[in-house]
Amino acid sequence: MKKRIAILQSNYIPWRGYFDIIGSVDEFLIYDSAQYTKNDWRNRNRIKTANGPTWLTIPVATAGQFYQPIADARCTNHTWAAKHWRSLSQAYARAPYFPVYRDLLAEAYEACAGQTLLSDINRHLLNTVVSALGLTTRIADAPELPSENDPTKQLIEICRAVGATTYLSGPSAKNYMDISVFTAAGITVEFIDYSGYQPYPQLHGEFNPAVSILDLLFSVGPQARSYLSAPAPVSIPAEAAELMDACA
Repeated sequence: MKKRIAILQSNYIPWRGYFDIIGSVDEFLIYDSAQYTKNDWRNRNRIKTANGPTWLTIPVATAGQFYQPIADARCTNHTWAAKHWRSLSQAYARAPYFPVYRDLLAEAYEACAGQTLLSDINRHLLNTVVSALGLTTRIADAPELPSENDPTKQLIEICRAVGATTYLSGPSAKNYMDISVFTAAGITVEFIDYSGYQPYPQLHGEFNPAVSILDLLFSVGPQARSYLSAPAPVSIPAEAAELMDACA
């Protein structure tokens, strides 16, 4: 039986491309045994405000913990949740569908305020948004396997462990993935294309695509899923994989 999966680290209220990937696979695996990276999307994201794009950042302890996995990253205080929800409420109070999702998100942020692990916070908010979007993809933690120095081999081992026949990836992975190894393992690789997303009605001036999914949800509500679809993922056949490797 064919099975398409994606494997990504958890992000904080990520942009719509992240949810496009979720909606395009049979199973979405959260890979939080990967190393935590500072100044990344793991603990922060942007929203639109009347004063321009603004970062919402969850404070995470990093001193002396450079090599910690995302799963071990801890918040340094519990006041961030109330501050973030206040910022969201102020920025989107006039958004057409903010009243529809206000209670759902307020409860989610209240629940996250009591969480210490960043991974748990991201997972809770991810599940909340997935539910609001009506996505039915199975979401699970990536299986714990012996660590591989080669990221391509690590991904292949995860694919094998869950019985995947197709691996869907973001486009940036082309820079480090050895596709021919996937082909040799009998796993098809597909890369999603983010370039075809359509703009949607937004508050606060000129359209900005690089913001949290919450902007889309508050702006268009039940129509949000129709703005998630990018062009169809591109499969990489064995012949092309060999050519790409030869030209690398």
